[in-house]
Amino acid sequence: MYEDLFYERLTTLRTQKGVSARDMSLSLGQSESYINKIENKKSLPSMTGFFYICEYLNVPPKDFFNDEVSFPTKLNNLINESKKLNGGQLEHLLAIIKDLKTT
Repeated sequence: MYEDLFYERLTTLRTQKGVSARDMSLSLGQSESYINKIENKKSLPSMTGFFYICEYLNVPPKDFFNDEVSFPTKLNNLINESKKLNGGQLEHLLAIIKDLKTT
């Protein structure tokens, strides 16, 4: 069950990033078929490999398995950028988000 979630989630997040399995594999310093083998349920990464995958995708490990978060990379980027804002700016951002939810 969790393995299927892992395979599907990896494919989804990689596709959202707009990178091929081959390019991702090579970027991780692995053979060109590394990610393809994982996505095709032929292997699983080591724990270290999993952390490198998360880092490459810019997704915290806890969010990798949270399928309620559709775009964890974008959400993580938004959170990181919002940390640089002051209180007033955060209030404006929150108002925009609330407004977007109602339209």
